[in-house]
Amino acid sequence: MKRYLAIFLTFMIFGYSGVVRAENFIEGMDDVPLMEGMQQITQDDFSFGNEETRLLEAYLTTRKFSFKRVGEFYKSALPQLGWIYQGNRGNDLLFYREGETLEIIREGISPLLVRITVKTKP
Repeated sequence: MKRYLAIFLTFMIFGYSGVVRAENFIEGMDDVPLMEGMQQITQDDFSFGNEETRLLEAYLTTRKFSFKRVGEFYKSALPQLGWIYQGNRGNDLLFYREGETLEIIREGISPLLVRITVKTKP
């Protein structure tokens, strides 16, 4: 029994701590990590919400990597926070969680500009 407890605790300490590789979350989106190497353009953020619905938009930019790499990060990180990957719509990535959708949309290529939208699904 002690062995299983030790394995469990080791997994929880080392396995979980290194999985989501984001030190910060997107401002205004407590449940969406900010990929290391990306910067948020806070003056373009949009937020609306009440007890029943919410609509949040954030813009991120980087010159360090491609949209493909950003997509790989979020496909790995978001499921750990309860988001379920739904697939692509064109180049856009779609996720779902508890009545909400999250879209990751490439808005520009050089520098890379990404829009992340979280909204309550009707």
